[in-house]
Amino acid sequence: MAREPAPTAAEPAEADVGKLSFEEALAELERIVRQLEGGQGALEQAIDAYQRGVLLRRHCERKLAEAQAKIEQIAIAPDGTITAEPSKLA
Repeated sequence: MAREPAPTAAEPAEADVGKLSFEEALAELERIVRQLEGGQGALEQAIDAYQRGVLLRRHCERKLAEAQAKIEQIAIAPDGTITAEPSKLA
């Protein structure tokens, strides 16, 4: 019987990041960038921060893509009313 691979350390971090709103993730990413640019902390801390920053960036990109897809679904009827077409993402 095939064994499933053991979860990596990144999986819990990805799940944690996935729970953040766009604004929360962006604020944390900005904090990490300032920290890294300032050269604060030890090398291992900087590597960990960079890895978390990558996860946060990907999360923000996904959130923006989702928002863009929703915006593209908005339609304006000839009478000027705004409707939302059913999302193709669901």
